[in-house]
Amino acid sequence: MKTCPYCAESIQEDSQFCQFCGTSLTSLAAAPLPPIAPVESHTSGKAIASLICGIFFFILPAAIVAVILGHLSYSEIGKSLGRIRGRGLALAGLILGYFGVAFIPFILIIAAIAIPNLLRARIAANEASAVGSLRSYQYAMGEYASKCPKIGFPKSLANLGQGRGDCERASLLDSSLSTDQPTKSGYYFHYLPAEPDDIGQVTSFTITADPVNPANGGRHFYLDQTGVIRWNNDRSPDVGSPVLQ
Repeated sequence: MKTCPYCAESIQEDSQFCQFCGTSLTSLAAAPLPPIAPVESHTSGKAIASLICGIFFFILPAAIVAVILGHLSYSEIGKSLGRIRGRGLALAGLILGYFGVAFIPFILIIAAIAIPNLLRARIAANEASAVGSLRSYQYAMGEYASKCPKIGFPKSLANLGQGRGDCERASLLDSSLSTDQPTKSGYYFHYLPAEPDDIGQVTSFTITADPVNPANGGRHFYLDQTGVIRWNNDRSPDVGSPVLQ
């Protein structure tokens, strides 16, 4: 038995008309189901971020972030049943991220080997430049003393700089070495002339070359009127220090 939807009386299951209200029951066909709206898909933001970080795989934090976001987005896309795209982006980010994680230790090893060698090469170049500058001073002092015998050695390094070619400005050195406290290639130079003798001549001098900081140079250098360059590792050398070979 079933119930008539119009008069609520009980009727036979296979009845096509209600015997009480006379209404046809064949018009009560099942209503069609509404169409299922298509699900709009979008690209995973994590997958995009993973790819972007993967492009910078040579930076360790970026490579690690690329791996983490790549795994999160790959799992998210797999569970979305097509609602989220970007599997290829996530895969590319994962590959680049893992490549960076594996590649960066090699870079660090190479850097650990190369950087000390570069620093040593820089120190050696600065020391060679300092010695070259002292040899320039050695030559300039001799020339000045020959040009200005009544004065002897100059009272200031500025007397060796560019000018008229006289005893005030002898034009023997360029401006990088003919200032009161010159600094060049990580070394600063200090000139100390002796007090003039009874006839006003400066007969001796010292020039020291010291690194501005240990990263610029390891050795200290010394030059005097004898023309001999001496050196020391830990402090400013003097007349008793080893001779530079």
